[in-house]
Amino acid sequence: MSLSPAAQDLAQTRFGSVLSQAARAWRRSADRRLQPYGLTEATWLPLIRLARASAPMRQKDLAASLGLDGSSVVRILDALESSGLVERRAEAGDRRAKAILLTEQGQAVVAQVERVAQEVRNDALQGLSESEVQQAYALLERICERLDVGDEAVSP
Repeated sequence: MSLSPAAQDLAQTRFGSVLSQAARAWRRSADRRLQPYGLTEATWLPLIRLARASAPMRQKDLAASLGLDGSSVVRILDALESSGLVERRAEAGDRRAKAILLTEQGQAVVAQVERVAQEVRNDALQGLSESEVQQAYALLERICERLDVGDEAVSP
C-alpha cells in the first residue's frame, strides 16, 4: 500500500506526537492498574529498573536510567527505603558508594508490577501480528539509536 505524498508528510509530521501519546497512554494504563497497590510511576518505575538491572545499581546509575537528577532520585529512594522496598548498602571497594538493593518486600512488589506490565503489554499489542510487533520494535530501536547518537554529537 503506497501513501500519497500528502499522507506521507502528515505521518512524518505527526510521528513524534503520536509516539509520545502512545508512551503516555501506556504509562497511564499501568498507573491505573497499579493504583490499588499504592504505586505510581514515580515508585514502580525505579523498582522495575532496579529489578531488571544485571548488577546492583548505584544512585547515579538509577538517576541516568530514569532521566532524573540526583536530588530527585534521593527523594524517591528515601520514600522507597522508608516503605521497606529498597535498601542502600555501602560497596566493599568504595564505602562512599551505595548499592541500591530490593528488599524481599520490594521483590514481591516488583512481581506484582511485572504481572500488571504483562497485562498492559497484552492489551496494547492485542490484534497485532508477531511480524508487526517485531517491525515496530526494530523501528523504535533504530530511532532511539539515532537520537542517542545525535545527542552525543551535541554534548559539551
